[in-house]
Amino acid sequence: MTPEMVMTIGKETAIALLMIASPMLILAVVVGVSVTIFQTVTNLKDQTLTFVPKIVAIVLALIFFMPFILQTLTSFTIKIFTLAQTIAS
Repeated sequence: MTPEMVMTIGKETAIALLMIASPMLILAVVVGVSVTIFQTVTNLKDQTLTFVPKIVAIVLALIFFMPFILQTLTSFTIKIFTLAQTIAS
């Protein structure tokens, strides 16, 4: 295994990780900022108010983006197994 192959695997792993995690992270940030703005406007000081909308938004995002996540993971797994097979032979 050459250093270039290790760098390629690392790069592909980082890209797959960002592709899988970014929809939920972006949605959590948007919901968090929205709830914070709502709290500021209404003078609510409840610290726990941000957790429930974030959890609901992330669960809904997981349900909505699950086909994309599975396709990304499947594609990444096939790439890794193909690379491992070429290394072994």
